[in-house]
Amino acid sequence: MSFIYNLGIHLTHFTLKCIALFNEKIKKGVIGRQNTFEVLKSNLSENDKTLWFHCASLGEYEQGLPVFKELRKYYKSHKIVLSFFSPSGYEIRKNSPISDIVVYLPLDTQKNAKQFLDIVNPELTIFVKYDIWPNFLNELKHRKLQAILISAAFRKNQSYFKFYGRELKNALFAFDYIFTQNEITKALLSSIGYNNVSISGDTRFDRVFSQLDLDNNLSFIESFKDDKLCVVAGSTWPEDEKLLVNYINSKAKKDIKFIIAPHNIKTTQIKNLQESLKVSTVLYSQKDDVSINEAQVFIIDTIGILTKIYSYADIAYVGGAMGSTGLHNTLEPAVFGIPVIIGGNYKKFPEAKAMIRNGGMFSISNQKELDTMLTQLVDNDSLRLDSGNKNKVFIGENKGAVIQIIDYLRI
Repeated sequence: MSFIYNLGIHLTHFTLKCIALFNEKIKKGVIGRQNTFEVLKSNLSENDKTLWFHCASLGEYEQGLPVFKELRKYYKSHKIVLSFFSPSGYEIRKNSPISDIVVYLPLDTQKNAKQFLDIVNPELTIFVKYDIWPNFLNELKHRKLQAILISAAFRKNQSYFKFYGRELKNALFAFDYIFTQNEITKALLSSIGYNNVSISGDTRFDRVFSQLDLDNNLSFIESFKDDKLCVVAGSTWPEDEKLLVNYINSKAKKDIKFIIAPHNIKTTQIKNLQESLKVSTVLYSQKDDVSINEAQVFIIDTIGILTKIYSYADIAYVGGAMGSTGLHNTLEPAVFGIPVIIGGNYKKFPEAKAMIRNGGMFSISNQKELDTMLTQLVDNDSLRLDSGNKNKVFIGENKGAVIQIIDYLRI
């Protein structure tokens, strides 16, 4: 392993400890990593059979979840270790029902990799998408432990395919097999000589499609909606909320209901959002104390219920693409057969580009375009229903990745 790479990891460790003094999120990760080995040792014995699932953050967890659930059925006697790199994944899913032990992944040093695998010794390891850690993967390969990568999605400008990315590129060869989301990723892997690969598609389609079989009822949302047309804006950022607030304050009909679920639910931001609205509003945290059906805007100042809320939407707006933070999950509302509006920064999201081409999703870049698009979807029932149905069909046509992966792994 490159001296420069390992030096960089140690420098990263030092930097994170410094930043943690001023950043609560980074602090959680630093403290959590310090406790990883103690947690593993106290929950695993030498006789335990294990599986190891690794996800960078919450998005990758949701992506891998349908595969994890299936494997839980096949490996009933195994203990499942689930690791996260990011606090945003660990803190939300530290009590995940599909795993026995949830930990932070230690930083990718040779020492940490050996100690981690000495304790866990997984019969099977699954990494999701592209969170590649060379020391861990090379140690897996050295020990001849099976590892696969699922829902892989690479771009040609990433380090794996550059002359300076030798360590990352070599780490890919530690995987026994790679399941890709698309042909582009398969071709990129072929260009570096990796050929144990097939295109399975994105497991997120399976994940969101399964939501249709769950109980999505939320009685308080039903009371708020009151049989009126409802626009749900999910995972919004201030740049999204500015446009939405302007529309609600000046353009929206009084009988249209709006639900806004901000990505950041800090008290100050929620307060600013509520105060910027000139119509009647209610917060999730206040729902038991007021008549929520009398409000026009429902602000969700909690987490974990957005997917179910989408089932009540007639139109969805998904945040993240009006700025540079990254578009949030557009498949979650699309599966319920509703049209979706997003900002203009979606070029790295193939599912968004596909739904736009299909006519089920609409991209806007400014206030005028949002006003026009929302008004058209509200007033034109045929457009709203037809574009929503196109999204539902698109989801159904693209599910099936889980079956391919499980077939490969089937005992």
